[in-house]
Amino acid sequence: MERLTGRIILLWGWRRALVAFVAGALAVLAQAPYDFFAVCFISFPVLVWLLDGATGEASDGWLKRLKPAFATGWWFGFGYFLAGLWWIGQALLVEADSFAWALPFAVVGIPFALAFFYGFATVVARLFWSSDIGRIAALAFGFGLTEWLRDFLFTGFPWNAVGYAAMPVPLLMQSVSVTGMIGMNALAVFVFSLPALLAARRHLRLGFALLVILIAGHVGFGYVRLAVPVKSSRAIEVRIVQPAVDLSEKWDASVRDRIFATLLGISAKAPAEGHTKPQLILWPETSVPFLFTERPDALTALGDMLTDGQLLIAGVVREEGGAVANADSRYYNSVVAINDKGEIVDAVDKVHLVPFGEYVPFAELFQRFGIGQLVAGPMNFAAGNERHPIALPNGLRAAPFICYEVIFPDLVAVDAASSDLIVNVTNDAWFGDTPGPYQHFRQAQIRAVENGRPLLRAANNGISAVVDSRGRIVDALAVNARGAIDARVPIAGQAFFSADQRRINGLLIMLLFALTAFTLNVRQRLRVN
Repeated sequence: MERLTGRIILLWGWRRALVAFVAGALAVLAQAPYDFFAVCFISFPVLVWLLDGATGEASDGWLKRLKPAFATGWWFGFGYFLAGLWWIGQALLVEADSFAWALPFAVVGIPFALAFFYGFATVVARLFWSSDIGRIAALAFGFGLTEWLRDFLFTGFPWNAVGYAAMPVPLLMQSVSVTGMIGMNALAVFVFSLPALLAARRHLRLGFALLVILIAGHVGFGYVRLAVPVKSSRAIEVRIVQPAVDLSEKWDASVRDRIFATLLGISAKAPAEGHTKPQLILWPETSVPFLFTERPDALTALGDMLTDGQLLIAGVVREEGGAVANADSRYYNSVVAINDKGEIVDAVDKVHLVPFGEYVPFAELFQRFGIGQLVAGPMNFAAGNERHPIALPNGLRAAPFICYEVIFPDLVAVDAASSDLIVNVTNDAWFGDTPGPYQHFRQAQIRAVENGRPLLRAANNGISAVVDSRGRIVDALAVNARGAIDARVPIAGQAFFSADQRRINGLLIMLLFALTAFTLNVRQRLRVN
C-alpha cells in the first residue's frame, strides 16, 4: 500500500492529470443508475494522495503554490462531470440537423466549466492540508463548501452532488432529513476519503473508529426511521399518465390531435383493480401539444373526460399578451389545474428556467454568434414570478415543481413546508434511455425524504412514479413505457427537521471539519517550526 501510495504522490504532469481524471470518472459509478458507491472508497483516497504531492516550489508565491492542487481537483472534476453528464448531448440529437453543431459545447463545455468548482474545492482543502486525518477533514470541508456554492452560483446546477453517492436506497437516504444536502456532501467525502489513512497509518485507529461510527449511524438511523410506522389520516387517489410521446413529433401540427387523444384515452381508462376513480390526474411537463388560447375546444374535451370531483394537473405552455393589440406574447412553462367543468382554476409557472434550454442568457450577445435556444420547445420562455401550492380534492395542497427545479433542495423546501405532497412534472424524453433520467429521478426521490412529503412524478417518457415520504417507491413506470399508475397515496409524514434546521446542521458539520483541519494544520506547522 505504501509503495502504491508513494507512486501516486510522486506523479506529475500528464500522468497526474490522467490519474485524477480517471479517479473522477470512476466516481460517477456511485451515482444512479449504477449505485456502486464502493468505488468512491477508491476514487477519493486517490484524490487525497494526489493532493499530498500537489505542492509548488517553496520559492513560489502562494497562488502559484496552489496551482498544482487546483489542477488536480480540476482534472478530477472534469472526469467526474464528463462521465456523469455526457447524456446531455442526447437532447441535441433530437433535432440533429439544427443542433448537432453544439454537441461538443454541451458534452465537453459544461463539464469543463463545472470542473472549476472541484478545482476550487481542492484549493480550499490544500490551504488547511496536513499529513494526518486533518487533510481528510480539509477535503470534506472543501467539497462541502463547493457543493453548497454549486446550488446557487451562476443560476445553480447541483446535479450529481457527491452526497447522492451515499444514498442509493431508502435505507441510506434517511440521514439527509437531519443533515440536509450540505452536511451529507461533506460527510460523504469525509467517509469516502478515510481509507487514505491506510498509507501513512497516522490516525489510522481514529479514522477506522470514525468510519465505523458514521456508517453505523447512517445505516442505523435509516433502519429505525423506516421501521417506525407513518401515521396518516387522509389519502388521495391519483393517476399518473406517461404518454411516451416521440419528441420528433412533439410540436408537429399534423399529429397534435393524436397526442392529445392518447393523453385523454389513458386518463379515461377504468381504474386498476383495487382502486377507485382517481381524484387527481397528473400529466407531464408540456404534455398538451398546443396552446389553450389557440384550441379552446381542448378544454371542452377535458371537461367531458373528467368526472365529478376530478382534478387534472397538466404541464402546458401558457401564453400571455397575445390577445392584446400591439403586444408581444410571453410564454411560460407552466402547470395548470383543470376542474371537471373544463375550467382552468389555477396555474403555476416555472420559476427556475434551464439556460439555453428554455431561455438564452445574454440573448443579444449570443444571437450575434448565431446561438439561440437549443432544446425544450418552439419558443423562449419567461420565468414565473412566484410559486404557490395548488389546491387538491380533500382539502389537500400540492407543491408543483417543473423539470429540474426539483433538484434544488432549498427551492423545494420553501413550498413543501406548506403543502401535503410534492408534484414534479418533467420531460426527460430529451435524454432517452441514458443515465440522465435515472439521476434526475434519484434527486427528486431525495426531496421526498428531506421534506417528509410524498412525491408524485409524471414524466413524458420515464421515470414516472409515486414515492412515499420516506423515499420508498410505491409504483413506477420505466423509461419508454406508455401507460398510467393508479395509486392511493396516504397523506402522512412531516420533515424530521425544518429546512432552516437542516441548513444549520449542515453548516455546523462543515464548520466542524474546517476547525479540525485548521487546528491540525496549525499544530503541524508549530511542530515543524
